Amino acid sequence: MHGLGNDFVVLDAREAALPAMTPTVARALADRRTGIGFDQLVLLEPSATHQFRMRIFNSDGSEVEACGNAARAVALLHGKAAVIETGGGPIALEPLEGGARVDMGVPRFEWDAIPLAYPMDTFAMPVGWPMDEGALENPMAVNVGNPHVIFFVDDADAVPLDMIGPQIEHDPLFPERINVNVANLAGPDHLRLRVWERGAGLTRACGTGACATAVAAIRRGLVQSPVRVTLPGGDLVIAWEPGGTILMSGPAAESFRGTFDWGDYA
Repeated sequence: MHGLGNDFVVLDAREAALPAMTPTVARALADRRTGIGFDQLVLLEPSATHQFRMRIFNSDGSEVEACGNAARAVALLHGKAAVIETGGGPIALEPLEGGARVDMGVPRFEWDAIPLAYPMDTFAMPVGWPMDEGALENPMAVNVGNPHVIFFVDDADAVPLDMIGPQIEHDPLFPERINVNVANLAGPDHLRLRVWERGAGLTRACGTGACATAVAAIRRGLVQSPVRVTLPGGDLVIAWEPGGTILMSGPAAESFRGTFDWGDYA
């Protein structure tokens, strides 16, 4: 499945258990030449507290707490409204024609909720990373189920995100690594966004990145809710009011179904 070109393999183990997912298996399945290929692997399992549980593995094998695009894909697959368990907290799904709306919960701004390595104002962080021309400076940090740092720039396309993204992702300031967002204002309710995802690199879209960036822009007074966020793969609509939960709406689609022999990848 995919959401705006951010693609997933979805394994449904809600009724029939599968062998244990490991980083080795996830990495092998993620290889686009010798495996199946994906940005993230989504594993659906039974939950003791909610209708079911969604686990997410990046293409490098690391397990992460949340994925907005995957949540829309799962809503479409499930076919009806549900509240599900994720590593980043419960989220509510509602399938729509051609996509879904997801309540991603309440964003967190505390330094230790991101988390950062030491206390710091997350509204305008007094840090920066040099580039060949200028620097990325004074970002905002937001946790929307997973951690994001957001830079507002004049032109998101001009930032060499493939070069500076890995540096920021692995900076010791972020003990659990970080998703890196660069955005520019395109209108009073419109942002353009590119994202370097921890453990996956550049992808065509990032749902949690769109949520975090819209929240950051609203907090800074750059845009008004709801916000249209344009990513390389297309548009998402993010609605948020301070103190409330984040509502994300956008497309999702099934690409194909298939089978594989688990032993080939273990």
